[in-house]
Amino acid sequence: MKLIIGNRSYSSWSLRGWLAARQSGLAFETEVVPLYGEGWDEAKRTFPELAPSQGKVPVLWDGDVVVWDSLAILDYLADKVGRDRFWPKADDARAMARALVAEMHAGFTALRSELPFNLRIAPIAKPLGDAVRADVDRILTLWAQARARFGQGGPFLFGTFGAADIFFAPVVVRFRQYGVPVPGFAAAYMDAVWDHEWLEAWRTTAAEETWAIPRFDAAAIV
Repeated sequence: MKLIIGNRSYSSWSLRGWLAARQSGLAFETEVVPLYGEGWDEAKRTFPELAPSQGKVPVLWDGDVVVWDSLAILDYLADKVGRDRFWPKADDARAMARALVAEMHAGFTALRSELPFNLRIAPIAKPLGDAVRADVDRILTLWAQARARFGQGGPFLFGTFGAADIFFAPVVVRFRQYGVPVPGFAAAYMDAVWDHEWLEAWRTTAAEETWAIPRFDAAAIV
């Protein structure tokens, strides 16, 4: 398998797809496409492995099979290796995990817009607008409910690392990078995600990337 991703420093959806591939336990190659570099508008139309997604990342190729969108990639991999590797076994926990992932996948636009994913910047305390604060409060509520009901088996949302943690990992990065205040239970959860060996590996490789997207860096500190 080959996973096409964008710049690790900026692409939160690539992080989700990559974590899903790691969680599957299957062997895969990673190819990075520098987003928004010189000639990007033309490159994304002509790069053959991005054609099915119209230039969006991540894209997973498995032989002649192609899957794009991070949630679709996770579902495809879960079909290959068994859903228990990604989702809780109990019906009630699995139902809640699916709802959390779906809400994260489709929502929280204010958070995404005002706190852009960026591993290049130094942590900065950024004031939160009302819409972002509402998103943060909703996320903390979801985390609290998951941890209280199903988190007894470990430090992650449903005990062990799984799909919900994969989809909220970029949120953990955002909260840390922008100094979002959180209660103790959330700080402990964020530490567990931040210190996970896969996220540590992603951050290490991101730090080795040589390119920058100035407009993204500027947006992060405004």
